[in-house]
Amino acid sequence: MRRIVSRYTEGRKRRRNQITIGVILIFVMVISTLGFALQGFGSGNTDTEDSSVNNIEYNGFEFVNQNGLWVLGNFIFKNVPQQVEDIGSVSGDIIDYQGKPLYISSESEEAELEIYINLGNIALRIQKACTEEEECAGDFPVKTCDDNFIIIRENNISNIMQQDKCIFIEGGSEDLTKLTDQFLFKILGIR
Repeated sequence: MRRIVSRYTEGRKRRRNQITIGVILIFVMVISTLGFALQGFGSGNTDTEDSSVNNIEYNGFEFVNQNGLWVLGNFIFKNVPQQVEDIGSVSGDIIDYQGKPLYISSESEEAELEIYINLGNIALRIQKACTEEEECAGDFPVKTCDDNFIIIRENNISNIMQQDKCIFIEGGSEDLTKLTDQFLFKILGIR
């Protein structure tokens, strides 16, 4: 048989449990945020030749090393221009992406992330898409070179080329991020 409990006692017990759970959730959120914020400190593992270098100047642009990434104003790169080979040709600049939808098809998550981070606040939106030649694995739109479309693919030969509004970034899987940074340097006028 169940004990008879007044509404006041029952309400007080419920509030106490809600407060306890709320405090625990806030504690977990604060600790996880601190852990995420501090995870890059002290690792000392960067892809630069000298990880103690905090600033690098290139063509009048100053790149600042922050937690292994290179920051230039609102742009963040994994590499600086000295670390990437100057290949390919792209006509146009960052204005071509401003306020317009940008579509991307990528075989490299890291290279795709470089595009999202650097062009996400420039383009109207960035959306995954498929080319007409490939079978679409998800529920993504099929786009052509009539749209702003960046296609990042693995290939034996490294190249960056433009066909209408399509940018093709091709290279070995380990080079795709560097090639993506190279493309960004070109449209930003750094190279």
